[in-house]
Amino acid sequence: MNKLDIINKTKQFVKVELSNEGSGHDWYHIERVYNMSKYIAQKENADLFIVEMAALLHDIDDWKFSDKQDTTKTEQFLKSVNVDKVEFKKILSIIKRISFKGGLVDSTQDSIEGMVVQDADRLDAIGAIGIARAFTYGGFKNRVIYNPDINPIEFKTLKDVKHKNNHTINHFYEKLLKLKDLMNTNTAKEIAVKRHKFMEKFLEEFYLEWDFK
Repeated sequence: MNKLDIINKTKQFVKVELSNEGSGHDWYHIERVYNMSKYIAQKENADLFIVEMAALLHDIDDWKFSDKQDTTKTEQFLKSVNVDKVEFKKILSIIKRISFKGGLVDSTQDSIEGMVVQDADRLDAIGAIGIARAFTYGGFKNRVIYNPDINPIEFKTLKDVKHKNNHTINHFYEKLLKLKDLMNTNTAKEIAVKRHKFMEKFLEEFYLEWDFK
């Protein structure tokens, strides 16, 4: 199976796996990250196959939706399409360290390919789409939009990140507004500036409307 066939088969696999996803981590999120990853990869001279595969598969074993912290399903798929052993390790390494996880883990990427995919994933978490996804995820977790009595949380454990009583506006301060300064590549840094400013303007308007007298 050539690399184009592997990419196409991976797309089909991911579409099926995420067909009923309702938290903002659906196929359309994957497709946006995939397209952004390819754009950044071309600017930053990264290995396109590694980037494409990691972008497509990065949410298949998402830690937020499982009690397990592994990549079993992803590994099984990569083996099923006979990905080269070296590329197999590179793809898994990227996926295992891609997530922010409340800022509690070391998510530093050690390859330009990992930096590219992580940047693309983080860019999809900010700006207009990032705002939409934040509230989609909040609704998925039965969280209120805003509770002025609950301040942003300094998380101590991954369990707290997943389950602590919280609201969606706090997510901006706990994660989204931090992402601009965590971008790896110059290409992503430039894109992040505009999206970050949009979130700041959104929050400014949100509080004006919330406190309207």
